[in-house]
Amino acid sequence: MKIAFLTAGGIAPCLSASIGALIECYAETAPDAELIGYLNGYQGLLKGRFIEFPANANSSANLLYTFGGSPLGNSRVKLTNAEDCVRKVLVSGGDLPLEVAAKQLQMDRVTILHTIGGDDTNTMAAELARYLSENNYDLTVVGLPKTVDNDIVPISQSLGADTAAEQGALFFENIANENTASPRNLIIHEVMGRHCGWLTAATAKKYRDHLANRTFNGDLNLYRENWDIDAIYIPELQVDLGMEGQRLAEKMDQKDNVNIFLSEGACQQEIISEMERNNEDVKKDAFGHVRLDDINSGKWFAKRFSKTVGAEKTLVQKSGYFARSAAPNEADLILIKKSAALAVQFALNNQSGVVGMDEDNDGEPTIIDFDRIKGGKPFNTKNDWFQNMLQEIGQID
Repeated sequence: MKIAFLTAGGIAPCLSASIGALIECYAETAPDAELIGYLNGYQGLLKGRFIEFPANANSSANLLYTFGGSPLGNSRVKLTNAEDCVRKVLVSGGDLPLEVAAKQLQMDRVTILHTIGGDDTNTMAAELARYLSENNYDLTVVGLPKTVDNDIVPISQSLGADTAAEQGALFFENIANENTASPRNLIIHEVMGRHCGWLTAATAKKYRDHLANRTFNGDLNLYRENWDIDAIYIPELQVDLGMEGQRLAEKMDQKDNVNIFLSEGACQQEIISEMERNNEDVKKDAFGHVRLDDINSGKWFAKRFSKTVGAEKTLVQKSGYFARSAAPNEADLILIKKSAALAVQFALNNQSGVVGMDEDNDGEPTIIDFDRIKGGKPFNTKNDWFQNMLQEIGQID
């Protein structure tokens, strides 16, 4: 039996730890199995590049719990996008990437493939399994759900998302001190989240929870409101720029600074429409997603609010790379180990799918059919904790 691991898409605080947990589980349940890891996701699979884990790898696998990123490396490769694969010199013109990847798995004699990634990663894995099945090759594929956005349908909590929110809050605890750097300071904290505002909302909540436990003293000119959040903008909420500009201008007059938490996908369509009117190129990745670094929502919001609120200094800070690169926190590590144990169990029973906390099964971890896996799950803005937070910061009545 030969088992392969593969990490793909953007990194998250669960990749290294998931590999470590899988190695430990297989050492206990299938000690004679060969373990390999494809390098840089589907790119490595197409090129036949992998590493072999030694038989005693489990003796040091727990070291992976302390690292962020992935020791196998990642990439963004879509096996059904032949044009992009040719452009990246991963396949030759006329070749079908899906067929090339399937033949590589056959050549490497892989019988179980574990993919650790988001919806794109796992749907590609499903395509691979389907292709091989149609060509009389039995491959069991079991995925683990990774995304800091926490936006995979029907999974209630993705691996690494809680850590990303915690790290984003830590990031802003230092950045918030910039409110003392100049009078009338506007700080925009841009958080990852293309279509889903969960990470921004969860980061804001964790930050404010930390803030509630700090001691402030007006006699020392330390006022909690100067460190608090004044606005939270996410893709699921419409933003009335005029009304918000007026509200934030009043905040600036009251406390001499304004702090905004912003999802990178907030007002995305408005930004794209403006770029198109200005004949600017809207770039997309291999999966057809708009490249958010080029959209730059933080800069867009800064441009609209700086003059309106009378900011003397405007600072846009992005916590995404800081947050997604962390090692998992205790809560995530517990979830990762539990998920890996189930993934191994289902894999050895020849059951393919994604192991995750199924919202249609009371949030219990189980095997979820690939056909049910989708991306872009919206954040439920009606959650009491989120509505209460918006009321407390004065964004809603």
